[in-house]
Formats: sequence, C-alpha cells, structure tokens
Amino acid sequence: MSIDTADGIPTSPRAGGDGAPVRVDLGRLAYPFAQTEMARWVAERQRNAAPDRLFLLTHPPVITYSARTPAADLPDPASPIPLVEVDRGGHATYHGPGQLIGYLVVNVRALGPGDLVRRVENGLLAALDALGFPAVRRETPAGAPSLVGIWTPDHRKLASIGMRIRRGVSSHGFALNVDPDLSAFTTFTACALPGTTMTSLAELAAEAGRPAPTEAAVRDAVADALLRELTRRPPPDPSTRRTEADARHG
Repeated sequence: MSIDTADGIPTSPRAGGDGAPVRVDLGRLAYPFAQTEMARWVAERQRNAAPDRLFLLTHPPVITYSARTPAADLPDPASPIPLVEVDRGGHATYHGPGQLIGYLVVNVRALGPGDLVRRVENGLLAALDALGFPAVRRETPAGAPSLVGIWTPDHRKLASIGMRIRRGVSSHGFALNVDPDLSAFTTFTACALPGTTMTSLAELAAEAGRPAPTEAAVRDAVADALLRELTRRPPPDPSTRRTEADARHG
C-alpha cells in the first residue's frame, strides 16, 4: 500500500501557496519502499497534483551508492548491511536509526533561480546554530571530490546531501547524524572521501558535556529552518548556481 500525504503527519498548515513546502513526518520506512513512494511523490509534483513537500523520516540500516561510485569504495560483499544502488548524485553513504532523513520534492523552477543544494546547506546550518552546535560548509576545490554537506569546524562530517533534479522537480535530500551507529561508516568509503571522520550531534554534545538534543527537537529545528530557507527570495548566493548534474551528494 502506498503512503499518501494524509497517511503521514503534515505539520505545516500551509499547502505551499506562499512558497513554503509542506512538512510531512513519516517515521521509519524501509528504504526500497521509500524510494517507490518518492517516485510517486515526484510524479505528483511534476503534474502539479501536489505542493512542494519536505518528507522527514528515518530508515533501517542501509548503504546506498550511485552508479559512479567506485567499487573500491563499497563495503565487503559479506557486510550484513544491505547495499542499494540509487539514482541520486554522489557516492556511497549510510542511513540508519538515529539519523534524520529529509527528502525534498520541490518544483525547482517555482522556487527560483537559487542553488537548491546551497539552500539546504543554509537551512541545516541555521538549524544547528539554533540547537547550539557550531557547523560550517566547505567549498570544493576544482577537480577535488565534492565537499557538499555540513561539517564541524574541525572538519568532521555531520550531514550528507545528495539530490536529483528531473523535469524541474527535485528528489532525495539530506541525512543528518543525530545519534546513529557511527561504526557503520567505517565499513566503506563515505562520499568518496577517504579518511573522513563522521560525527553526530550526540557525540558532539558528549564532548561538550551537555545533554544531546532529542530527535524530535532536531526534526523541528531542521524543518523550521529549511522551510524558511526554501521560501525566501532572492536566492542566497547567485554566484554559486549549480546545474542539475551538480546537485550531488557530499
């Protein structure tokens, strides 16, 4: 059975009429089922049968990768974590309990000429600031693997971003580490960045001697910040526009 928006928890009263996507909380979904649903959500948006939507959820453990991910970056075939090829940009990453997954199904043309990936970065940075966690974006040097995503000031990675844009509508989105099993990231090369250390809000909170935020608090902060960022105009940084091919995972 497919999931309609009404089957989730639409917590925004607006239906996108003012440019704000509708927030939909879906809880935990198996990854293959979520991908089937996302194809339907995208088709609905492409034919204007649904508003822009931000889907918030989590997955059981899974490692996903794109067609351009080198085989050497993938885990051992004997790994107990399922491995799934996906149609987004970027390389390999892990999803699992303790992560906040956000899928953005929005009309990019209606959003305006701004860089969607940069807006997602801006929204996540604003949410983390509101939660009291310093974080930064990193610019990617020419010819280097993508550094798109959210990082701590000492360059540990907190969130990965990987998207696809087809017929003017985006899909996929971001994964923010709230309190996942970080050891899963050691079984493969995440984001085509050997040696990168992944971290989480729970780990950073423990280092700072403070309580970790709840998943609900993180979800609300991220949703509020992203909806503001995706609504506002002009675009945040017109000088850094990316093409569809550059909407990639980092």
